[in-house]
Amino acid sequence: MQKKVLVTGAAGFIGSHTCDELLSRGHQVVGLDNLNDYYPPERKEANIEEIRGSDKDGNFHFIEGDIRNAADLDAIIEGGEFDAIVNLAAMAGVRVSIDNPQLYIDVNLSGTLNLLQSAHKHGVE
Repeated sequence: MQKKVLVTGAAGFIGSHTCDELLSRGHQVVGLDNLNDYYPPERKEANIEEIRGSDKDGNFHFIEGDIRNAADLDAIIEGGEFDAIVNLAAMAGVRVSIDNPQLYIDVNLSGTLNLLQSAHKHGVE
């Protein structure tokens, strides 16, 4: 049974491979990523292009956005009619988190809370 899945952090290494796997199983996938510069944005854009290249059925759609923006995230989830969400959006790396802990709190905690609240509001797993 085909499902529609939102994958946050879709342009990252794990996110892009998750999108590929879901597409290979016949699911519709909406990838969401803010394309920040923690890793080179060119690498992230290349990951998105690789997903598009392997999407033979037109089941992939990409949205550039940020889980920290609660209003935009809620609009995406409300309008998406998703069956499930895979949250892979995060700031990674310990060393940089010491230099900028607020960014890590904003993304990893507040962003995830935005996602959970919107998913609950709209009945998404």
